[in-house]
Amino acid sequence: MNKIKLRWLFVAGCVSLWVLAPSCREKPSAPTAGPSAPRVLYTCSMHPQIRQDHPGDCPICSMKLVPVSSTGAVPGGIDLDALLKPSNEFIMSALPVTTASYRNLPVWVNAYGTIEYDNRAAQVVSSRISGRIEKLYMRYRYQPVEAGQKIMDIHSPEISTAQQNLLFVLKNDPSNTTLIKAAKERLLLLGMSSTELQEVIQQGSPLYAVGIYSSFSGHLHDAAMSNTPSSNDMKNNNDNVTQELSLQEGMYVQKGQTLFMIMNHHKALAALQIYASDQSLVHSGNEVWLHPESDTSQVIRGSIDFIEPFFRANSRSLTARVYFHNAMGLPIGSHVLARIKAAMKPQLWLPRSAVLALGIHEVVLLRQKNGFIVHPVSTGYRSADEVQVISGLGLQDTVVRNAQYLIDSESFIKIP
Repeated sequence: MNKIKLRWLFVAGCVSLWVLAPSCREKPSAPTAGPSAPRVLYTCSMHPQIRQDHPGDCPICSMKLVPVSSTGAVPGGIDLDALLKPSNEFIMSALPVTTASYRNLPVWVNAYGTIEYDNRAAQVVSSRISGRIEKLYMRYRYQPVEAGQKIMDIHSPEISTAQQNLLFVLKNDPSNTTLIKAAKERLLLLGMSSTELQEVIQQGSPLYAVGIYSSFSGHLHDAAMSNTPSSNDMKNNNDNVTQELSLQEGMYVQKGQTLFMIMNHHKALAALQIYASDQSLVHSGNEVWLHPESDTSQVIRGSIDFIEPFFRANSRSLTARVYFHNAMGLPIGSHVLARIKAAMKPQLWLPRSAVLALGIHEVVLLRQKNGFIVHPVSTGYRSADEVQVISGLGLQDTVVRNAQYLIDSESFIKIP
């Protein structure tokens, strides 16, 4: 009996050891928790407010969702914040870029003007004797006249007496060369021509009227006009252009009286209107290219000789004079387009294509970290391919070379 109990006790002890042994073993330490893998979410590129943890389609536009990590990064290293910016404020694209440069460029100033007479070439025809106009050969204002052409015949008691004195000496004392020479010189000084003098000597009788000749070529102007005629005078007095002269046959003139004014039609000037915005750029000596309105393919090259230090009547622009030889025979009063080459101090310049005008604003696409923003700038003068940047950009700023990228979007571009 005792042996049976001992056997059962031994079996029970072995079972207990077998059951308790695993619990007595040393439990291994729990592994340290490592960094969790980023959680991948899916969003719509057109509706970034849509987010879900599995791929699929956007419930709004049915576009395929793109993966984005829970940290806000998308494939390619672009921050989600950049993607979430409004499309009318931030542009993500790969575009050619450029930077502004600080340099000195010539600026072309456009100006309009009119052709006027060169008042430096104005000549006058005056009477050397007092008398009455017997015959007038010039009838109208602005009538062309050539040097040596007879203008009028005038009867003068003074020149008649001088002719009789010459004839008396020739008849009564032909050997007195001194008196004869003095009498001839007096007639020539009184305005008689050499041809008329020989005629008097040959026929032996005085001429009733002697001629007054022009010493210059040009266009005839009435001496009664107070100032040298300009294109404005002609435009404002079109009815007077072909009006008869103030001098008429039968009128008396005085010694030394100015009869006519003759303007040389081969010498002219272009009176260019320089507006206030360009007056600081235009100076005497600037090169000028003149394009006549009658033939814009023709070019007359010159330079600014003089800038009038006053405003002409009914004008708020300065007038710059460009004198030139009127070989083309441009009509006085005709219009010309002038391009003036002006020099500037070094300025900040940008390609013209990089600036886009949006109404009253001018903008560029300024580069930022991951894209471009619409940035306003203030511009000034323009050259052929460059535009002056007054404010809004620096030498370190990078902009899109061709801002025409915004043309299709200018209706919704937001100006900061």
